[in-house]
Amino acid sequence: MKDLLPRQAHEFVQGNPEALFIDCRSDPEYFFVGHAVGSMHVPWYDAPDWDFNPHFVTDVKKLAGNSLDRPVVLICRSGKRSVEAAEALEAAGFRAVYNVLHGFEGDMNSDRQRGKSNGWRYDGLPWEQF
Repeated sequence: MKDLLPRQAHEFVQGNPEALFIDCRSDPEYFFVGHAVGSMHVPWYDAPDWDFNPHFVTDVKKLAGNSLDRPVVLICRSGKRSVEAAEALEAAGFRAVYNVLHGFEGDMNSDRQRGKSNGWRYDGLPWEQF
C-alpha cells in the first residue's frame, strides 16, 4: 500500500481514469457528511451497528472487473479505516492499492474538531453532498 496526501490522490485519480476511487466510510457518512466527487461507495464498516462488511473485497473486485492490477484509491474519514480496507485488498491479491492520508474530514484538532487542519475538504478538493 502506498500513502497519498489528499491533493496527490486527487491528481492520481484525475490522471489515471482506470483507477477506482473507493470511499469506505459508512452510509450516513457518505451520504450526509459528503464525499469526494467521483468516489464510489463501498463501506468497510457500516451503521447502525458498525458491522464489518464481509462483502467488501468481493464488491471491490466486481467494480474492478476482477482485475487485481487495477489501481484502487481508498478514502475514509481520517485515513485509518482505509488502511484496514487496503490491507484486506492486498491480502486478496490487489497489486496497486493507495490510502488517502488524513481522509475526507481530516485529523481531530485539540478541540476534537475535524476539518480544521487537513483532509480532502480542508484542502478544498471537489466534494458533494446528497
